[in-house]
Amino acid sequence: MAEAVKKTLEEVRRIFEGDRFATENGAIIEEIGDRSATCSLVITDSHRNAMGAVMGGAYFMLADFAFAVAANWESMGCVSLRSDISFLGACRGEKLIAKASCIKDGKTTACYRVDVTDELGNYVAAVTTTGYHVK
Repeated sequence: MAEAVKKTLEEVRRIFEGDRFATENGAIIEEIGDRSATCSLVITDSHRNAMGAVMGGAYFMLADFAFAVAANWESMGCVSLRSDISFLGACRGEKLIAKASCIKDGKTTACYRVDVTDELGNYVAAVTTTGYHVK
């Protein structure tokens, strides 16, 4: 693991360019840490639903991407088994920020919490993801 910790943010961004659904929809890796990651998404018209609000799938995509980065940037091999999302409020800003952190990392499973806010600090979604170590 000591080698993996030496990865730079730019190296991690290059690795996750392969996560095309997230990156082609605007998700950006902002920060990496010990089993944690912060990702962001600038909201465009393509992220909005017919009512003009941010589509729930945009919140979930960003949260899922943050989980994937947090769980895998140091060492690949963790996939999502289950994710639960609670939509807590409307996005008032123009950017979403998802902060993923590991709650428990076991031998075969892991649990991550992802808090999604807008850049104004409004808490808009909470996600809990159970991951499975496939190695």
